[in-house]
Amino acid sequence: MFRRTATSVEGHCFLHVIKLVSPFVMVVVLQAAIAGFSLEVMSSVRAYVAGEALWSRSQKNAVYFLNRYLHSGEASQFAQYQAALAVPIGDEFARWALERDPVDVEAARIGFLQGGNHPDDVPGLIWLFRYFNRVSFLQDAIREWAATDPMLLELSVFGELIRSELENGPIQDGRLQFLSSRLSELNTQFTVHATRFSAVLSEGSRTIKVTLTCINIVTAAALILLLIWHTRRLVLQRQAFENALHAETQRLAWQASHDWLTGLSNRRAFEARLQSELDNAAAGPLGLILLDLDQFKSVNDSCGHLAGDRLLRDVSRLLQQGRHAHDLVARLGGDEFALILPQCSPFDAVDIAERLRRSLELLSFAWDDRCFVVTASIGVTCIVDRNITLEDAMRRADAACYRAKEKGRNRVQVESGSPGAVAVATRQREAARA
Repeated sequence: MFRRTATSVEGHCFLHVIKLVSPFVMVVVLQAAIAGFSLEVMSSVRAYVAGEALWSRSQKNAVYFLNRYLHSGEASQFAQYQAALAVPIGDEFARWALERDPVDVEAARIGFLQGGNHPDDVPGLIWLFRYFNRVSFLQDAIREWAATDPMLLELSVFGELIRSELENGPIQDGRLQFLSSRLSELNTQFTVHATRFSAVLSEGSRTIKVTLTCINIVTAAALILLLIWHTRRLVLQRQAFENALHAETQRLAWQASHDWLTGLSNRRAFEARLQSELDNAAAGPLGLILLDLDQFKSVNDSCGHLAGDRLLRDVSRLLQQGRHAHDLVARLGGDEFALILPQCSPFDAVDIAERLRRSLELLSFAWDDRCFVVTASIGVTCIVDRNITLEDAMRRADAACYRAKEKGRNRVQVESGSPGAVAVATRQREAARA
């Protein structure tokens, strides 16, 4: 059972960690994908730029060696012309293979390799052409590239024509000048289209670089914002948890020191406060009142516990009325209440007890059309000498309350531990009444 519980907790923690880091993982993966895509595009564009340079150089070499062959008739010059011409022809075959439906990838690969492109660049050349040939800059570059097809064909036919004429003997000067001039024109036309091709690719490369840089910046900014948002959420969650923990701690502390029914301090809090007051030897006289309801049992028995609870709440509200902030009102249990009155003279303690008795007597309590007269037996003790124990103080108040019950209830009984003090407090109370 323990192992299953531990495994469940570990699984829950693991899922919680995954939930926390998943947004970051997603953004990092997205940024890595964008970065990889950016590198692939830039690498493929660079391969086209390098391929164009090789294409242009080979085309110029083809014209150059064919012109040399035209004037010298040396077979080695013609072989060099053919080798140079094979490069742009290979690129042309590759483009045709990619323009077919369906695309002939293998033929395109062979064509690009014949065009002298590096084997590692060939997949990128094919990928960029297949999936981005509709992009404006690449579309313009392909258009310039395709525009050289008739010239390339003419150069190829021109070479065979020159070889055929040279095999029949020396070429006349006028014819030689015409052929040489035409080769120069072809070279100029090739150069125009090659320059445009290169310019379009360069502009597209710069545009792609700026676009991809912006995308990466936006993605990085999104990651930063996500990090800030997620961190803020974690901070708020932690703050909410701490507030909830603080509230729960306060609630538990309140429950530990208060009576759940009346909201008054409970016996534990009462005894702690009384002990604290007794330990303060420099303080003045301390009044202690113990109050026990006289008819509570009859209310409980005849009307039920709900009525009894209601009566206890009504009594607790009455006991708190007019109390000083430093006074303590507590419910010790059942129908027993107590008050701690710091800095209270014996006369004031007795007077407060008497006023409480009269207020309770005037309290009108009704339940299910039944009315009850609420009275209480009240014991009062005034502690001047703090050199007594908590048990002694409670014993005095309890004895006074018990004697109040013995004398007929609904009365205040004083017990101070000193007959003289009791007599003085009683006389003062009687004089006040008079």
